[in-house]
Amino acid sequence: MLTYCTASSNQNKLKDKSEQLHMVDGYNQQLVDAEGKIIKDRFKPPVGYERINYKKNEFGYFLQQLPVKSIDKLVTYYNGRTKDRRDIYASVIDLPIGKRDLHQCADAVMRLRADYLYQNKKYNDIHFNFLSDGKPRYYNKFANGDYSYSTYWKYLEYIFAYANTASLHDELSTVKSMDDVRIGDTFVQKGNPIGHAIVVVDLVINPKTGQKLVLMAQSYMPAQELQIINNPINKSISPWYALSGEVIRTPEWKFYSENLKTWN
Repeated sequence: MLTYCTASSNQNKLKDKSEQLHMVDGYNQQLVDAEGKIIKDRFKPPVGYERINYKKNEFGYFLQQLPVKSIDKLVTYYNGRTKDRRDIYASVIDLPIGKRDLHQCADAVMRLRADYLYQNKKYNDIHFNFLSDGKPRYYNKFANGDYSYSTYWKYLEYIFAYANTASLHDELSTVKSMDDVRIGDTFVQKGNPIGHAIVVVDLVINPKTGQKLVLMAQSYMPAQELQIINNPINKSISPWYALSGEVIRTPEWKFYSENLKTWN
């Protein structure tokens, strides 16, 4: 099994005291509807921003419709333990992650893409590259005509075991400017020797200025449920992020503009 995202990274962990002072607990409660059952209903756009709507067969629609657990629920690890640092995340995405230590950061990103394609029966489009040779492994060949969910999940765990942030980074295309960010895009960092990945699961825009705000989700190590991450730098819009500047500071990692990747 490949491992690749951990808080122990010397390169990326927010360890400088001046950076730690910027860490802010929680989120702007006015932007969170505790009664919302899906991402689109749980998180409200800040004043002046409008949510982009998508057709039912689009990746953006799938991501906005992701189910979220009750607002008081904690992130659960694969082994049943919980991630109690509520300053890290605003909500937990309600998706199963299996019982093995596999559903980590890049895996969760690939899983969301695969789930969208699987749900829309685009089986031919489900494939991810292995780290070992950079070649894709196709769901269609693995399934051999069996499109049951149990076989689909076996395929995902097969991918999780042999792909990671490095293979995902090389598979995706680089977004030229953060101004071009789209829902479904991913910040992914190879790291040396490890990296991390987070995915944009919702997007709003100010029609007057054109400025975009994004909502982002992550898994982590050990394997854990996807979580909507808080914005530790700007609590007034947290958990939304304005992708301005060259550095994007999240509760557990630091990304750069050149780390923004897209599926197509």
